Amino acid sequence: MSSSNNNSTVVDLESILSYVDNSRGLEAKVIENGKIQIHQELDGKVFSFFTRDISEILHRSDSDGKPFIQLNFSNGHKVLFTDTLIGFKPIEIVGLDVSRIPKVVTTPDLMSVFEAIEESMGAESGADNEVEILKKVYFSILSGAEQVGFELSFERKWLSRLVASRSRACA
Repeated sequence: MSSSNNNSTVVDLESILSYVDNSRGLEAKVIENGKIQIHQELDGKVFSFFTRDISEILHRSDSDGKPFIQLNFSNGHKVLFTDTLIGFKPIEIVGLDVSRIPKVVTTPDLMSVFEAIEESMGAESGADNEVEILKKVYFSILSGAEQVGFELSFERKWLSRLVASRSRACA
């Protein structure tokens, strides 16, 4: 990386930190070696990234005129920082029609899908296909979040615990 890119990254880092500092639901923490952690107040999740991995920072506005920033990473991943959440793309899962889920999701979507799985599992017969689709949606969001830099080992265990408890209840 040339020195002009390093200077640009420093300036860009300042714009990220300034945006986060002025947000209502995000909090930034700078760790050693250029690692940044962004904490989402809504669900307590932490997004981590290295400044050296950023290829581009775009300052944009949504359809309502609310500002957000988009971080493009050198590995092709993208995240969006809004006033309260960090958005990312779900991962394509075999057997899942991606048109059934939004193009940008957030970690709180995991809880919504998890609750839908619980509800479907509690339904009478005929919900097995719906449960399988919802599981794929859950893993699509979970994998997308982990791929961009969220640590979600607890959420990865949720579904296996739910399936295990249902198996015990049916036995």
